[in-house]
Amino acid sequence: MPKPVHPPKAASALQRLDKWLWAARFYKTRSQAAEAVSGGHVHVEGQRVKPAKQIRPGVRLTLTRGPYEWELNILALAERRGPASEARTLYEETEQSVARRERQAAERAARRQAEPVMPASRPNKRDRRRLSELKQQP
Repeated sequence: MPKPVHPPKAASALQRLDKWLWAARFYKTRSQAAEAVSGGHVHVEGQRVKPAKQIRPGVRLTLTRGPYEWELNILALAERRGPASEARTLYEETEQSVARRERQAAERAARRQAEPVMPASRPNKRDRRRLSELKQQP
């Protein structure tokens, strides 16, 4: 008796949030993605969710990584983790999000330039004497 032939599995219209974040290359591993979702760094439609939340195209995500926040619209789901060029087609970032991140990056660069430069090494005996003389002057 021949085995029944099953049609190939169609792409599901739903996917786990942590798997999508991994496939879209926001995190290197699924466990990192799940940890971020559990930690409240990822919101779906403004709501805090669990890593197993089923998402579909058209959903809006808010993703916080370090000082930056992305607002994304999901365009497609992925069966596997592909190259970065392919991952970029899975979502669309809102214009406000892009502008906000660029502004934050410029502010961070300006602050970094305004901060005093740390010396390459500890002060030697001569430098310490000069510093103490400067501190003692009225």
